[in-house]
Amino acid sequence: MEGEFHVDIGPQYEGEVIRKENLYIEFGGPKVSHRFELATVKSADEIEHEKVEIIGPDIGDLQPYDEEKGGGSYPIGILVDVAGGELDKDAEAIIERRIHMFTNMIEGWYHMNQRQDVWIRMSKECHDKGFASLRELGEIYILLYTSEMPIIEAIQVTIITDEKKVAELMPHALEVYSARDERARTLNDEDVDTFYGCVLCQSFAPTHISIITPNRIANCGAINWFDGRAAAKIDPEGPIFAIPKGEVIDAIKGEYSGANAIEADKSLGNYDRVFLYSAFEHPHTSCGCFEAIVYYIPEVDAFGVVHREYRGETVIGETFSRMAGESSGGKQIEGRLGTGLEQLRSPKFIQADGGLERIVWLPKDLKERFKDALEAKGLYDKVATEDDVKNVDELMEFLERTGHPWLKGEV
Repeated sequence: MEGEFHVDIGPQYEGEVIRKENLYIEFGGPKVSHRFELATVKSADEIEHEKVEIIGPDIGDLQPYDEEKGGGSYPIGILVDVAGGELDKDAEAIIERRIHMFTNMIEGWYHMNQRQDVWIRMSKECHDKGFASLRELGEIYILLYTSEMPIIEAIQVTIITDEKKVAELMPHALEVYSARDERARTLNDEDVDTFYGCVLCQSFAPTHISIITPNRIANCGAINWFDGRAAAKIDPEGPIFAIPKGEVIDAIKGEYSGANAIEADKSLGNYDRVFLYSAFEHPHTSCGCFEAIVYYIPEVDAFGVVHREYRGETVIGETFSRMAGESSGGKQIEGRLGTGLEQLRSPKFIQADGGLERIVWLPKDLKERFKDALEAKGLYDKVATEDDVKNVDELMEFLERTGHPWLKGEV
C-alpha cells in the first residue's frame, strides 16, 4: 500500500504511554461496555485485499476527551480478515494479538489489553499532526501486517465504532475466544516437551516474559499453548518463540530448567528462577496487560482475585488499578500475581499454594463466570464477594460461617 501517513511508524514508539493530560480520544477501556478485536482466517475470495471499512462515526465526528466535561471514550470493534495458503485457524489468535504490537508502533497511539478488554488511546499531538480518520489506522495495520507477516496474502480491515453494531458482533467474538480456551484445556504440561515465550509486552515491561504452557495461558489471556506453537511456526523470528521445557525441577511449583534459562535471558539477568504455579518465592513476572491479579490476604492466609473490570475496592481496601500499578512492569512480587483469567480453570492454578481451594474472595461477576469451576470444588457458596463482605474482619466471619475448606484445614 502506497501513500504517506501523518505520523511516524516504528518500534521506537512501542513504549509510549498516553496519559489523560495528553489524551485526545480513546476507544474501549474501562468506561466502555462494548469493545473487542478479532482476527479471522478466510479464503481469498472472501476478502477485498487492502480494503479498509469504517462502520460508525469517525474520529472527526466524535467529541474529544475533556477532563472537566468528561466523555471522549467510545466503543470499538476491530476485524482483521486475512487469507494465505499456509494460514489456518491456529493463526487467528496470533494475528489478532499483533494488533497490540502494531498499534503501539504508531506515533501517538497506545494499545493495552486484548480480546474484549481492548483499550486504545490517541494523543493530542497525533491529532494535531492531521491524523483525523480511523481509515489511516486501518491502512497502517495493512502496511505492517503485509510487511511483517509475508504469510498473509490478502487482508481486509474493518473498524466499527457504531455501538449497536459492536454490541451485535461482540457475542460472536466471545464465542470464538471461548472455543480457543476450551481447546487448550485438552492438553497438559506433561504431554509436551516444548513451552512458548512471549515478549510482546516488553516495551512496557522490559524484564517480563510470559511463559505459555498447556496448563498456563499468557498473562493477557489471549495466547494459549496452541497459539504459541502457531506463532513460532508462522514467524520464527517474532516475539513468540519456542522454549525447550528441559528438566523438571519441581513439578508442583512448576519449575523447569528451560523456563529458568529463558527467564534469566529475557529478564536481562534480573531473575534466574520462575515458579509457574506459585505466587511465592519466585512467582511469574507481571506485565501490564494481565486480565486479573491474584493477591495474598495475610489475615486469612488465603488469596483473592480481582480483574480489571472491577471498579470498586477489594476486600483489602485496594482497587485493581492501584494493585496493577504496584505489580506491573515485569517484576516478581511475592503474593501479587498478574494472570490470565482462564488460568482459574487450570488444574495447576497456584497448585503449590493450595490451588482454587485457597481463593476466598472474588468480584461477584467473576464468581458467576467461574461458577462451574467453583461448584466442582464445592466452593461456590464459600467464596465471598463485594456483596458479602466489605473488609477483612467481615471476610473472616464469612469464611468461618460458611466453613471454607481452606480455613478448616481440609485442603
